[in-house]
Amino acid sequence: MKGLEDIATPRRTKEIIQRHGFSFKKSLGQNFLIDQNILQKIVSAAGLDETKGALEIGPGIGALTERLARTAKCVTAVEIDQRLLPILGEVLAPYERVRVRHGDVLKLDLKEVFAEDFADVEKVSVVANLPYYVTTPILMKLLEDKLPLENIVVMIQKEVAERMAASPGSKDYGSLSIAVQYYSEPELVCIVPHTVFIPQPNVASAVIRLRVRTEPPVHVPDEKHFFEVVQASFAQRRKTIANNLKSRFFTKENKDALEPLLQSAGIEPSRRGETLSIEEFARLSTLLLEAGYI
Repeated sequence: MKGLEDIATPRRTKEIIQRHGFSFKKSLGQNFLIDQNILQKIVSAAGLDETKGALEIGPGIGALTERLARTAKCVTAVEIDQRLLPILGEVLAPYERVRVRHGDVLKLDLKEVFAEDFADVEKVSVVANLPYYVTTPILMKLLEDKLPLENIVVMIQKEVAERMAASPGSKDYGSLSIAVQYYSEPELVCIVPHTVFIPQPNVASAVIRLRVRTEPPVHVPDEKHFFEVVQASFAQRRKTIANNLKSRFFTKENKDALEPLLQSAGIEPSRRGETLSIEEFARLSTLLLEAGYI
């Protein structure tokens, strides 16, 4: 809105914090963005417009929230820290499209939130600067709940973003890569320097976009068993796929049955988990399930 100074500047952020006597809680992973360019990259990556909604997690003092309110049809921001509610109420007062909910996103019924807050929009994206200590649980909840999402665009720890986007055979590829890529198509948007936050975090950051899939890239008869096989295959990264699976699913009496199963899935028993594609994990988990080992 014209005439309003953006929240995401060092001067305005410090002024708001000091005026309200706000102190950062390290336990909540609070690092506020103070850079307009990074905010614009985040919002642009979400592809929002006047027909779409945005769900923000951890709005802080509302720097990203006001950008979303200027772009999307409606915005719901979920904030766990009660001390921030009066600040958000003040700075977001000019924006009628914003609703602030107090709560822990991990405990909220998000399907109910979507039904109440986004009933009149075509598509919804999650757009957030996530607390780094709960990044993975939050993202997996968003994906596993199978919400009607178009994109998830989040600022997270650079190392975690690289693991989510990793390809088979790389050192970053693991069970998190497969879980995220089963539900979405990840893409690194940009690397973010420490200097764009107050206070500055001790780790490097990145913005990642997850384009939420309408259908998984592979068909598996049982998702729970599929992810059990994936987790088991990475239990000890230096072990072969055969040894990891024997430790998890087989006994001394039936362990000789594993190698023929691997061969029938087109997987050499000497390979390691990080070399298998999501398609190979799907074939393997299906065969193990059909054979009654999981």
